[in-house]
Amino acid sequence: MAEIATIARPYAEALFKADGIADLGVLADELQALADVAGEAQLRQFADNPKVTAEQVFDLVTSVARPDGSAPLSKPVTNLLRMVIENGRLVALPEIAAQYHALVTGRSGTSDAVVHSAFSIGPQQLQDVVVALERRFGRKLNASVVIDPELIGGIRVVVGDEVLDTSIKVRLEQMKAALTAA
Repeated sequence: MAEIATIARPYAEALFKADGIADLGVLADELQALADVAGEAQLRQFADNPKVTAEQVFDLVTSVARPDGSAPLSKPVTNLLRMVIENGRLVALPEIAAQYHALVTGRSGTSDAVVHSAFSIGPQQLQDVVVALERRFGRKLNASVVIDPELIGGIRVVVGDEVLDTSIKVRLEQMKAALTAA
């Protein structure tokens, strides 16, 4: 996956740095809609067909991403999509959207946090966890929760490339390593 990330980075940064963009959130939404479409294996198979032109792929992607036909894509996103298709990088579009989203949230001083928990977390508990995590990471967090029963208990938090793991599973593995090393 590092290769896809390397391919996606310049596209995401170019869109982020494009002049005259008023609302980065709108572009993020448009880009995510395109990424959802590009993530489909059937579409990529269609796009990889040598008999299909870049314009046909562009028309298909935009018609599926905007099925109602209203609100055409913004010019920067349209240009990005054309460039991605012409360069044969449609497979990288979901990663481009993810990296662009990270750039947008980074500019606003927030980061996305994924909280892995063995059990469901109520809204008040999540709020308390987020407050503690914001102090720990030193920035505002947009938290989402993923239920992972393998953790047994505790939580595992992923913020960008940082991981905070206080799960019972990790503590048991640490104890096992300490006992077998002796």
